[in-house]
Formats: sequence, C-alpha cells, structure tokens
Amino acid sequence: MISTNRITPDQIVQLPPGHVFVFGSNTAGRHGKGAAKTALTWGAVWGQGSGLMGRTYGIPTKPHNLTQRLSIDQIRPYIAEFIQCARNNPDLTFLVTEIGCGLAGYRPKDIAPLFAEARDVHNIHLPLRFWRHIY
Repeated sequence: MISTNRITPDQIVQLPPGHVFVFGSNTAGRHGKGAAKTALTWGAVWGQGSGLMGRTYGIPTKPHNLTQRLSIDQIRPYIAEFIQCARNNPDLTFLVTEIGCGLAGYRPKDIAPLFAEARDVHNIHLPLRFWRHIY
C-alpha cells in the first residue's frame, strides 16, 4: 500500500528545515543539468558525485564521462548506501526525486525496485511513480 504522506512532490522549489533533496548525479559530481543543477542551491558540492552534501544527497546514475548511463547493477549499491544513510539519520526527511529517469533515460519501473527496502524507512519519501512499482 502506498504511503500517501511519504510521496515526494513533483516539483521541489523550497526545502523545509530538516529535509534533504535526493537527486540523480554523475560519478564526477558535475551538477550542470536537471535536478543535479537544482541541488547546487541546497549545498551539492561540485566534484562530489555521491553522498550527503549540505541539504542534498547525490545518487549517481551516470558515469564521469556523462555520455552513457550506469547500469542498474552499478546504481544498486549507491541506493543501498543512501537507504543506510537515511536509517542512520532518522531526524532528517529525504525527498527522493525520480533519479535516473531524466538524463540517464531510465523509466520509473526500472529504478523503483531498487528502493524496495525503503518501504519501511519512514523518513524516505519517494515519487508516486516509484511507489506504484514497489507495491
């Protein structure tokens, strides 16, 4: 069952205190387009491709050269690290965007299953299109 109070808004233009913007990144940390560029507003660090940065968290979906995309198997450990980070920081609320579904070219049905373990992590909010593929 989809938890309606844990759905990431389609557009995040403000970030309340205690909230973290989770975005798709690249391993080189070049945050030049899409949600990654927006993440710079809230503390994403140029040159850091993954992890907690300011009020953001980067999950790589593209390699350093930006011309291809990481495989699902390459993205999986980054999502596992993210879920563990959320468990370790229960005082923060993590707003996951549709990572991998923009410039990397994946569909929600491809990426969403990687977040299955987030179902019971109450401080992780996911896009509605991800929830639909988890339950």
